Amino acid sequence: MTLDPVLLSRLQWAWVISWHILLPAFTVGLASYIVVLEGLAFFTGRDIWLRISAFWTRIFAVSFGMGVVSGIVMPFQFGTNWSRFTDATAAVLSPLLAYEGLMAFFLEASFLGVLLFGRRLVPAWAHFFAAAMVAFGTLLSSFWILATNSWMQTPQGYKLVDGRFEPVDWLAIIFNPSFPYRLLHTVTAFYITTAFVVMGVGAWLLRRQRAPDDARMMIRMALDLLIVLVPLQMFLGDQHGLNTLEYQPAKLAAIEGRYDTVDPVPLTVFGIPDDADATMHDDVEIPDLGSLILTHSWSGRIKGLKEWPPDQRPPVGPPFFCFRIMVAVAFIMLFVVAAGQVMRWRRRLWESSRFLWLLQYTAPLGFIAVICGWITTEVGRQPWTVYGLLRTTDSVSPSLTGIDVVISFACYVAVYLIMYPTGIVAMAALVRRGPQAPDVTQPVASGRPRPPFENAARAVPDSPR
Repeated sequence: MTLDPVLLSRLQWAWVISWHILLPAFTVGLASYIVVLEGLAFFTGRDIWLRISAFWTRIFAVSFGMGVVSGIVMPFQFGTNWSRFTDATAAVLSPLLAYEGLMAFFLEASFLGVLLFGRRLVPAWAHFFAAAMVAFGTLLSSFWILATNSWMQTPQGYKLVDGRFEPVDWLAIIFNPSFPYRLLHTVTAFYITTAFVVMGVGAWLLRRQRAPDDARMMIRMALDLLIVLVPLQMFLGDQHGLNTLEYQPAKLAAIEGRYDTVDPVPLTVFGIPDDADATMHDDVEIPDLGSLILTHSWSGRIKGLKEWPPDQRPPVGPPFFCFRIMVAVAFIMLFVVAAGQVMRWRRRLWESSRFLWLLQYTAPLGFIAVICGWITTEVGRQPWTVYGLLRTTDSVSPSLTGIDVVISFACYVAVYLIMYPTGIVAMAALVRRGPQAPDVTQPVASGRPRPPFENAARAVPDSPR
């Protein structure tokens, strides 16, 4: 059996990035949530905000540490597996990744220690500021990583010199055509993912009557955020789709499972793609609706994959199915959030054990949507690493053999199957403990000490509706 180093390198990259992306999908939103909690604690002085903040900060520390480890090992593959890609794109991508390290990672590292260990050592305003800087660092990291990925999707601002991409206009490189849509869509997805986890943990605590007031506040805050972000995310996804139609039409054709060019375009709800014969089997379609959704016109037209040579077509199966899973998850999220708001308005939210159970078991939905979105984007870009310019087969290290990748892939699998279960168990233990009153003396902005939390029950929020 021949071991294909290109296929194995792609599978290894998919394994590593799929695990890694779960962590920023959680920590980016969680860092911003902690800032909100710290700000409320600083400006109101109510103990509940510090209890919830301390609870989520402990969980953030574990997940952030896992993200750092998985993020550091990931770039090793640029040298070991993708050296020709690295050589061709280094002048453009290396500065972007360096900015992420120097601006984002160093900012996070500088203030993370204050956030984790400085509550009783610095004034309250300084602790709040440290939380804000950590959150800002996570957003900066998202900015530079997505600028890098977006340039690979919609490259501009470069010139080709001896087969290498040389920068010509850095603003054009950073703010390439797909970057604004990708940044807004991804960061919003991260916030939604975090909010569903917060809501699920709050429901778990409330069902077991552990810190019930804190749990109610978590659910209430998450619902208030999600009722805005979930519909907004649907709008952003639609705008991103229009951008994809303009700049990556072959990817959109793969997402829609459209092999033939037809006018108007039906919406394919389900089907079984067959790339070998370039046809969709057992398809279920809604006439004309595809044109309206994809182009915002009843007579809109999209090109079918047959208009590209076979060696320039992306595989249809992964983006076709993953996109539909992502859309289904979005509608489930919208239903859950709308139902929660209705039950809250009717003052039945806290009494419904079934709905709390639903919140608990829909907590992972955001992670599913993020993974499916990533597969849709990255597999839909194939067969290119730099869209339309550098093929994946021309990006792999020239001397790489299949057995080399099998060995490294096995090592990655072993490390991640140890690290991730360990981290999940540690975070689960923190959740089981629930929010605890910090057993420290907390300095305040004036420099005078605040008494310890002698009785957490004496500073609970107003009775929930």
